[in-house]
Amino acid sequence: MTWLDVIGWTGSALLVWSLLQTRLLRLRALNLVGCLVLIGFNLALGVWPMVGLNVVLAVINVWYLARMLATRHDEKAYQVVEVGDDEILAYMLRRHRDDIAKFNPRFRWDAAGDDRAAFLIVNGDEIVGVVLFRGGADGVARVELDYVTQRYRDFTPGEFVYRRSQFFTDRGCRTVITPPGMLAPYYDRLGFRRDGDSYVLDLTEATATGRS
Repeated sequence: MTWLDVIGWTGSALLVWSLLQTRLLRLRALNLVGCLVLIGFNLALGVWPMVGLNVVLAVINVWYLARMLATRHDEKAYQVVEVGDDEILAYMLRRHRDDIAKFNPRFRWDAAGDDRAAFLIVNGDEIVGVVLFRGGADGVARVELDYVTQRYRDFTPGEFVYRRSQFFTDRGCRTVITPPGMLAPYYDRLGFRRDGDSYVLDLTEATATGRS
């Protein structure tokens, strides 16, 4: 096997691997790399139809990647919908139960109580995240679940709940505390401070600095 064969097989393997990804950003990025490798491979062989095909695919991937990165923090792309004891919420929790346990191992949801609040984060027609919290009489909102579906795990759609302080202040909450022991947290990018195994957001401070 020559070095050129290795390049060709590597590019093909990257394309196949990209199609096995559940995360949209990772899928596009790997597919782009595979296309670039195959462009070089087919250029070396002079297989111009395949060069053209991979150039087109690479352009498509670049366009989608640019769009994803440009809208990942855009409130026009993501909407927050507050729900009650809805069947759709129950379905989401059942449907993603095993995956939820991986990232929120201490999650136990009890729907009873007037202090509960549930939000679905939506991108177009697709539900991409769930945030559940309870607002206590002590002015502290305790997040019980902050979950993102696999396709959108390279993004942080939950941030759109924390950006809007009225979701918490309307319930008399001045502080938000995230669940302890959550895996792969992203809260340090949203103005939260680390407090043991949790993160804490002071809503008064966040509002003053324009973060919520």
